[in-house]
Amino acid sequence: MEHIPIKVAMVGQPNVGKSSLINSISDAHLHVGNFAGVTVEKMEVETRYCDEEGCCEYDITIVDLPGAYSLRDFTLEERVTRDFLLNEDYDLIIDVVDSTHLQRNLLLSAELLELGRKMIVVLNMNDEALKEGIEIDEKQLSVILGVPVIKTSAKTSEGLDELKRLIAEVYKKQETDSKIVYSDFIEEEIEHLVRFFSERHYKSDIPLRHLAIRLLKEDTAIYRKMHEEPIWIELLPVLREALEHIYLHTGKKDIEEIFNDEHFAFAKGAKMEAMSTKSMRAHNLTQKIDNLLIHPYLGIPIFLFFMWALFQLTFTLGALPMEWIGATFDWMADLSKELLGESALSSLVADGILSGVGAVVSFLPNIVILFLGIAFLETTGYMARVAFLLDGFFHKFGLHGKSFIPLVTGFGCTVPAYMAARTLKSRSDRMITLFILGFMSCSARIPIYVLFAGAFFSRDDAGNILFLIYIGGALLGLVAAKILRMTAFKGEDDPFVMEMPKYRMPSLKLIYHVVYGQAKDYLNKAGTFILMASILIWFASNYPKNPQLEALYQQKIERSFSQEEKQSLQAQLQSKKMQESYLGIVGRFSEPFFAPLGMDWKMGVALETGLAAKEVVVSTLGVLYSLGEDIDEENSSLQESLKKNISLPAAVAFIVFVMLYIPCFASMAVFVREAGGWRYLGYLFLMTTAVAWSLSFIAYNSVKLFL
Repeated sequence: MEHIPIKVAMVGQPNVGKSSLINSISDAHLHVGNFAGVTVEKMEVETRYCDEEGCCEYDITIVDLPGAYSLRDFTLEERVTRDFLLNEDYDLIIDVVDSTHLQRNLLLSAELLELGRKMIVVLNMNDEALKEGIEIDEKQLSVILGVPVIKTSAKTSEGLDELKRLIAEVYKKQETDSKIVYSDFIEEEIEHLVRFFSERHYKSDIPLRHLAIRLLKEDTAIYRKMHEEPIWIELLPVLREALEHIYLHTGKKDIEEIFNDEHFAFAKGAKMEAMSTKSMRAHNLTQKIDNLLIHPYLGIPIFLFFMWALFQLTFTLGALPMEWIGATFDWMADLSKELLGESALSSLVADGILSGVGAVVSFLPNIVILFLGIAFLETTGYMARVAFLLDGFFHKFGLHGKSFIPLVTGFGCTVPAYMAARTLKSRSDRMITLFILGFMSCSARIPIYVLFAGAFFSRDDAGNILFLIYIGGALLGLVAAKILRMTAFKGEDDPFVMEMPKYRMPSLKLIYHVVYGQAKDYLNKAGTFILMASILIWFASNYPKNPQLEALYQQKIERSFSQEEKQSLQAQLQSKKMQESYLGIVGRFSEPFFAPLGMDWKMGVALETGLAAKEVVVSTLGVLYSLGEDIDEENSSLQESLKKNISLPAAVAFIVFVMLYIPCFASMAVFVREAGGWRYLGYLFLMTTAVAWSLSFIAYNSVKLFL
């Protein structure tokens, strides 16, 4: 049996169910990567269709292109989709349309028809359309569009096998019959251009009608190509005359606006011809719910309650498996020391490798629960409404309404927050959000806040201090966004373009794919870098060795009688070794940088180790202040030691610095990938360090005035 490969480009507006459709295709093999040169995710599915009558087996590869409202190159996703459709090698297009929003989706279909490629229109979510009393005559719509039209439902698997058969059938066609009918004066100019090319026997890769349309639309790629052709000299005056004729009829000289009006008229006409509506009961129910959830006064409090509940679930449900994972890694560390003995290798394995991996894996339950909740809210249609609700407020600070999703995620962990910024279509919106995400205090900073709040403030005030820290960081992030919009990312805010999807029962399969992909990405990317950082810190804090110092303290320990004295001497030895280690050398070298903030070299070293992981800051302070490593944020001895050695102004400056300086190594690595280059990490490091140092300096001196 002959094997024939078919490459399909799947296109559609956001929220039309492309992902669900791909996941529902039987025997599909999913491959996820990135489009070349950009951070936009690329998803491919491989499946097969056996044509027994033709004795052929078709190997079908479906490339899921990013959701795009149009092909006008407005956002990064639209640019990727447009570039793929115009420049890549593929056999046909599948245009996925939401059956419940036919007219709006047909606006993109009109642009796709203009490409002159073989095409299938898929009326997805047909089951939901029927529930709303919407009936679409797919045969009539097929006649209007000139391409096959099929009804499908990813939820019920309706039409999926028929879709495979149709792919093979369209592939075998010599050329497409796709068409879009324009106003008479435009059709006249298209016919004129087609006749011009035919008379000169011009050979084109696409049908002459579609070539004429793209010339009239002033398509840059086509103009560039035709400019190199000998026929261009004759074509140019003909084209100028055609455009002048169109301008005369419309009274406009903006060709994009002219064709947008044509697309709207075509989509509306196609809908009126092919669709009938019996009932709108489901729409009325959606409207009633929307009246509550996007109420101008109640909407935001309801959203804050949902977010509060999600965070409660995240840390309450995640606490138990987090303890189990932590205990497992502690047991593995103890076991490695027993098996390897007291040696440098056992210390590397236990204190470096297992400690680093454990720090990442222990947070996995929180990450999974958080993304599970966000994916649930997203698939039900609620997140789109909150984005709409917050858009007006966020735009005052130069942010997009959808920025709230990564910003809220940032309070849990900055790594998935950076990944969540992919939901933003505009690159400028995405970059501003990426740059301010570090101001949202992640959960890894909580131990530091608890430690210092307990040491320098009363128990009654500690909770308020913690609240002020979180609110202060968020407000500073908004201010930073406004400054970035006015300086580094100048220009007007992109218009808010987001549909209001109906409330739907969440797709468990789609939620599983989202959560599994994020969790896997978190472990693969974040785990690797924290592991490397932990090994680096272990080495820097343990070398170079000082045998004479160790022998001296060992003699003192052997001569001591009480267990308390032995522990004190052991802690002093660790502190001395730390001072003479590479880490201590770095700390003393950087001490002048932190001195204006009232910090000594020990506090500077703690902040520097926090670059690897914020969890390391507390244990580093414990080692440096002669209390050993086995301490936590609630250790009263550490709190007392900090209170004795650190002034209140310096403590406040330290908290402010922790709030604002760059996140951990794992986050930096993900930031580089999402931002698109290492140079942006340099900008981020400079920006956050400058802001952290400046505000810490102000905080230090302000507190000193009141003492």
